[in-house]
Amino acid sequence: MRKRKPADAHRRGRKFAVIVCGIAVLGAGGCSRSVLNYQISESIGTLGEYENNEPVETPKMQADREIEESEAALEAERLEVLEQAEALADSYLYEEAISLLEGNESLTGDERAEEAIAEYQSAIYSLVAYEGDVVHLNFPNLIADTDLALDGDSYAQTYSQNLITLSEFTGILNQLYENDYILIDIHTLADETDDGFGDITLTAATLLLPEGKKPLVLSVENLNYAIARAGDGIATRLVLDADGEVAAVFTDSNGVSKTGAYDVIPVLEQFIEEHPDFSYRGARGIIGLSGENGVFGYEIEEGSSGDYEQNAQTVSQIAAKLKEDGWTFASEGYSYSYMNDMTYDALVTDITQWEDTVGVLVGECDTLIYPYGSEVEYTSEKSVWLTGSGYHYLIGLWASDDYLTVTQTYLRQTRRAITGYLLENYSDYYTSIFNVSEIIDSVR
Repeated sequence: MRKRKPADAHRRGRKFAVIVCGIAVLGAGGCSRSVLNYQISESIGTLGEYENNEPVETPKMQADREIEESEAALEAERLEVLEQAEALADSYLYEEAISLLEGNESLTGDERAEEAIAEYQSAIYSLVAYEGDVVHLNFPNLIADTDLALDGDSYAQTYSQNLITLSEFTGILNQLYENDYILIDIHTLADETDDGFGDITLTAATLLLPEGKKPLVLSVENLNYAIARAGDGIATRLVLDADGEVAAVFTDSNGVSKTGAYDVIPVLEQFIEEHPDFSYRGARGIIGLSGENGVFGYEIEEGSSGDYEQNAQTVSQIAAKLKEDGWTFASEGYSYSYMNDMTYDALVTDITQWEDTVGVLVGECDTLIYPYGSEVEYTSEKSVWLTGSGYHYLIGLWASDDYLTVTQTYLRQTRRAITGYLLENYSDYYTSIFNVSEIIDSVR
């Protein structure tokens, strides 16, 4: 004969059944949480003892929950580190990605991390020495609104000939990307040896790139915004936006001031955010600066403006952010003049004045972009003074090819200027790099 269960065992079973059934009903949307809480509390004998009749969490339940939450937090940390490593690798920072993964204890023995490390190591081994010309493209300010800039007034021709449109710039970026160009820092083209006393010796570097990729140096010409007038469809200055990012200020047709991607720097940053593999190891470009007409759209000569101190602080803050993002700076002399025509004393005065006004705000730089491409004689006293003063990266102007040479004291390269006039009249200059007919703005 089968024995009957004791009454208390029967009650315990009933309680358990109520709980299980209640949970099942709740999951199926059969009753509200308050009703379920009431039923559970009644079944386990805690009715009216706790707020809203919430069931009591037992020590074991609490321990299980804490373990589960801890593991979930640990997994979230692992995923975040894996994503950070992947982002580094997308910009060809393979060693840094490997170091990040190997240095995180939570990923020790993790199969995903081991696979990622193997992948990044393989990518390092697959880099090849680049042999070929190194293209250097030099950009002016951008026309953000062609209706305002090219409206037939007395400034329209100046804008059309000297600047390019935002549409043309983005078109060029897309073609460069499709044609396997990647941005590099000009400093990767030379190895530097310091003798310990401040004297630098340069030697040509071996540039290792992913197979099929072609290096590109990019620069921005004389970024002072002196050519732009508010309301003419062109950005008038740089600022740090609400998120602390570098943006351009633009005035629209209604006279409303807008902040965003209206010039080369923020547009390129936006492009790299969408295409991180366009930047090799975080490279951006070179920003050429003179001084006589300000920097980034701000007067920086003491006494030239009542806001001098605020302007100087703003320029320094923008420069710091740009350097943090990977941009470098180049002197174009204080007066932006033909340096080959200057006397030795005039050149020294011009560069020194730049350092005392612009250099103190943006920091030391070792790069010189010759205004109008007017290079000094490289056997002259002026050349010796420039390299002795720390200017080891010297940028001229493209003539018939992409020239690059490295000596013990300097790297010399030519840049290809891109302007509206050149796009319209000398499109063959760029045939080997991008197709002008596909990017030139229809308003021209």
